[in-house]
Amino acid sequence: MPDVRLVSYNIRSLRDDPAAVARVVRALDPDVLVLQEVPRFRGWRRQRRALARACGMRVAAGRRACGLAVLAAPRVERVAREFHLLSRVPGLHRRALAIAVLAKDGARFTAASTHLDLADEPRRAHVRQLLGMLERASWRHRAPAVLAGDVNEEPGGASWTLLTGRFQDAHATAPAGEELTFSSRDPRRRIDGVFADAAFRVLGCGVPADPAIAADYPAATDHRPLLADLRLP
Repeated sequence: MPDVRLVSYNIRSLRDDPAAVARVVRALDPDVLVLQEVPRFRGWRRQRRALARACGMRVAAGRRACGLAVLAAPRVERVAREFHLLSRVPGLHRRALAIAVLAKDGARFTAASTHLDLADEPRRAHVRQLLGMLERASWRHRAPAVLAGDVNEEPGGASWTLLTGRFQDAHATAPAGEELTFSSRDPRRRIDGVFADAAFRVLGCGVPADPAIAADYPAATDHRPLLADLRLP
């Protein structure tokens, strides 16, 4: 049964220190990197590819819209990819779901990225939409799903509860490292999550506490990375 190391990271459009972001990712050595707030304006494609190269990975899914991407290490094969825009809400940023269907050591899985809204009702509506999209993608590709991203809500909120009604909250299931993901300079909130299908065994999930890695967190972006070690069926 292969193990998959996944990192979810909001990189704030690389407005801080891209080299620090790459150092954090290389130190964590993920199979899959699930990103939010990827550059999406001038030079977005060049910046995205440059980040992938700096991390020793390649782009597996994502488009310009909504600043989402999934990167994969060379040891992981991309089988398919999808990108879905969620319903438009006037006056608010457009939200989406980026999906990469991947395989490691012959076992398929679906890795997805999202970044949910600050407003409560649109966030709940979008969670209901993306749950249906993930269900269909998992069934279509015969690949259990893991969703990661910036929820903009803490555990116990309505949207978080919808997610955990379908998936395992990886940190709550197997806490490892530290809990709080925002902000990187003054961590006070857990608003980033990894949500894994019941088919996965969660080996551990949390913010890595290694001081050598954590020293780069404040320079890299305003979120801390969330690392999940998962075992595939």
